[in-house]
Amino acid sequence: MQKIIHCCLIGAGRAGMIHARNYNGKVKNGKIIAVSDPNEEAAKKAQQELNCKYCYSDYNDALNNEEVDAIILVTPTKFHKEIAVAAAQKKKHVFCEKPLASNEEEAQSIIDACAQNNVKLQVGFMRRFDPEFVAAKEAIEEGAIGDVVLIKSLTHGPSEPKKWMYDITNSGGPIEEVNSHDFDALRWMANDEIKTIYAVGNNFRSPEVKEEYPDYYDTVAVTVTFNSGILGMVDGAQYVQYGYDARMEILGTKGCILVGDQGKNKLTIAESNGYIRTPAMPTWRYLFREAYQREDQSFVNCILNDTEPLVTGFDGLMSIKVVRAGLESLLEHKVVNIE
Repeated sequence: MQKIIHCCLIGAGRAGMIHARNYNGKVKNGKIIAVSDPNEEAAKKAQQELNCKYCYSDYNDALNNEEVDAIILVTPTKFHKEIAVAAAQKKKHVFCEKPLASNEEEAQSIIDACAQNNVKLQVGFMRRFDPEFVAAKEAIEEGAIGDVVLIKSLTHGPSEPKKWMYDITNSGGPIEEVNSHDFDALRWMANDEIKTIYAVGNNFRSPEVKEEYPDYYDTVAVTVTFNSGILGMVDGAQYVQYGYDARMEILGTKGCILVGDQGKNKLTIAESNGYIRTPAMPTWRYLFREAYQREDQSFVNCILNDTEPLVTGFDGLMSIKVVRAGLESLLEHKVVNIE
């Protein structure tokens, strides 16, 4: 009988519970046995829903539990380094939602701690597990479109920004909030590292905050070049209101691949007024629901099989590096070279 990987969810908020619910019956050989959150009410509520054995307000108590094999880390980013390093030192495997850390130095500390303690580290870039994105990657590797020459990716989010997001020194704006997934997907599809980045942006949907937050932007256009010469383009936006939107186009020397569309499903309604409509995608939680499940299963599998995670700490580090370079380009109006 194969071992069950016993996990502790650290961070019982909206994103954390997506993973926890997957482990509650959808992930083979993986199980949530503990929940930790400094908000005791949230922790107790999660424990009750998940029917798990342990509940902690202090994550250190969870790490001292010898029954826990791994943690699912879904806290605010500023706590990632502290918790992930402590978990590695207790020989717990680490799944960490993106971004891996607040900066490159913290990310490297997490990577080093996990390597030194021989535990797995997987970062939560779920698009790498989405069936359509995976099929696109496989088609590229099979040579279906020849050599890749240009990759375009976009993410548009519908929600109105919370007040703290207007201060981009805290939030990073769309480049960090939504486009980190695009940058990771570009690196993945290109099988290469980004060499240069140039970003421009503006605030179109929240003019009332321009005086207090002059640097805030809700829409951004980014161009990148890869070491191999491949070109890339990313556009990101917050508060688009029409729905959640995540798509990609990969142009090759002999063809093109399109990934995703704006529709929630394949329903199309032709009306008597001559218009055709289809429901828009409401949220990332709906679009990537299967990807999240596959991502969680992959984490358990890499522990059981002692294989490298499909999204590594290095991938998390490079995402942070590209995001920081993108913000520098946006604010200083220049092309930035990425080491």
